[in-house]
Amino acid sequence: MSVLEFAVKFFQDSGVAIYFSIAIMAVGLSIAIERYIFLNRARTQNRKLWAQVLPLLQSGKFKEVHSVTEKSDAAIGKIVANGLQRMQSPGRREDIDAAMEEGMMEIVPRLEKRTHYIATFANVITLVGLLGTIIGLIKGFTAVAAVNPAEKAELLSASISIAMNNTAFALAVAIPFLLIHAFLQARTSEIVDGLEAAKISFLNLVQRIKAESAPAR
Repeated sequence: MSVLEFAVKFFQDSGVAIYFSIAIMAVGLSIAIERYIFLNRARTQNRKLWAQVLPLLQSGKFKEVHSVTEKSDAAIGKIVANGLQRMQSPGRREDIDAAMEEGMMEIVPRLEKRTHYIATFANVITLVGLLGTIIGLIKGFTAVAAVNPAEKAELLSASISIAMNNTAFALAVAIPFLLIHAFLQARTSEIVDGLEAAKISFLNLVQRIKAESAPAR
């Protein structure tokens, strides 16, 4: 039996509940792929922009930095732009930090968006698989009670096949979903940590440049 034939027979022997599991798997996979692409793009954009902005910040070229960050869609650009905008009026380090934190509060939810659904789908598909298992067993024992002894073994075998197939498929999807969820959470945390590190670097650079320019005034 080929892999395709085995797959077709597997789904044919799994009853109606397997189609709900397939629908959940399709939605979960689409979210996982979208989140992976989004987070990878966000990480790349942040690294590229920070590599471009950092030398300008170190040189005190804040106007050039503002011009670059305004044109960028990267998350780190919005945070730096908020800090630069707050620097235009006199303020303490804490005021600039608060302005940049405001940008973080807007960005982080976008990074975490929909990721939690994957863990939810892992739990739901497990329960749907369990439901399919129970339905298969109920169907089997109900049918066995109403037929002659010669057909009981065949009907019982078919019902157990439905039950086990649903359980196996649900677990085969739920386990990777949990791993994918953990991976995406780790990737999101990595990006957020990078934004926090860039924010601290920006504040330290601004404070140093202000301290160096103060005696010259």
